[in-house]
Amino acid sequence: MANFELTYTGDLRCKAVHLKSGTEIITDAPVDNMGKGEAFSPTDLTATSLGVCMLTTVGISAQKNNYSINGARAEVTKVMAANPRRIAEIVVDLYFPANSYTEEQKKMIETAALHCPVAKSLHPELVQTVKFVWG
Repeated sequence: MANFELTYTGDLRCKAVHLKSGTEIITDAPVDNMGKGEAFSPTDLTATSLGVCMLTTVGISAQKNNYSINGARAEVTKVMAANPRRIAEIVVDLYFPANSYTEEQKKMIETAALHCPVAKSLHPELVQTVKFVWG
């Protein structure tokens, strides 16, 4: 059974529906590739997915180990290459609130983030640059 339903709606725009929840995402081709750039592009979603996956995986680890990352956030930068057109690098800066994390907790956070499923699913040639910022 499918998890998502995708529809091309015209003008380089698509609608993606998460079938279980009904949540919708609209995508556009980016301005530098004939699109309007009025919504996330497919490559934007790939970069965003990496950052969200890192935060979610760290959140799971934190829950299991009885500490909080509430308020943690990520800033994500996507770097495109031209020939072939592809994502060359994703830069993820992860910011964690001033919670007096122990060295053990910091190590768990870093390990969880770097081993999230999206990070492990991306092509090895795609550079993943990750920075952890504490407090």
